Amino acid sequence: MKAMILAAGQGARLRPLTEHCPKPLLKVGQHRLIEHHIIKCAAAGFESIVINTAYLGEMIETTLGDGSRYGIELNYSHEGKQSLDTGGGIANAKNLLGKSPFLCISADVYTDMPFDSDFTLNKDCHLMMVHNPSHHAQGDFSATQLGISDNTQRYTYSGIAYLNPQIFTHEKKVYPLLEVFNQAIQHQRISAQVFQGTWFDVGTATRLHAAHRYALGII
Repeated sequence: MKAMILAAGQGARLRPLTEHCPKPLLKVGQHRLIEHHIIKCAAAGFESIVINTAYLGEMIETTLGDGSRYGIELNYSHEGKQSLDTGGGIANAKNLLGKSPFLCISADVYTDMPFDSDFTLNKDCHLMMVHNPSHHAQGDFSATQLGISDNTQRYTYSGIAYLNPQIFTHEKKVYPLLEVFNQAIQHQRISAQVFQGTWFDVGTATRLHAAHRYALGII
């Protein structure tokens, strides 16, 4: 199985940290944020990783290289200066992803969630969910929508999912993953599970600092 790391965002909420450094290259503990995902994918036996880039994308490729230092092949899908958003970015990288299911990872999360290169995808989307953090108390989807149970409890999308690349269309069109998930929900082509372990959304400087301290064992 291949993996794709979404790394094209500007990280606007992390300025000034991201004025000259793309968010995926910010340090969390001993490694850059995106390196945590790369190292885990390599250890889990993934075939290769596709990384989409836009904002300061040349810096990401120059820093990470071809993946040989991590023991896994890295390929890049460059979108230019304007990101195609999460859905459009995946559609634009389909030639690199192939036709088989892949693991999709948002570069701006830090987690000890295990990655499974042998995962069997029975629907079009399998979302890894987490309990709602304080900064996103309303969650993203209900348990009923995701087929987890018939109750109305809501969960937050972790930024990690196993996906069928064939459901991504409209190359060079800007659109979010949310559109794809909503379509999968409508057609009952989605499944999910709730992850109970460590998870940080590092979208702000405060949360980045918290993840960094956790990774260093300070908290």
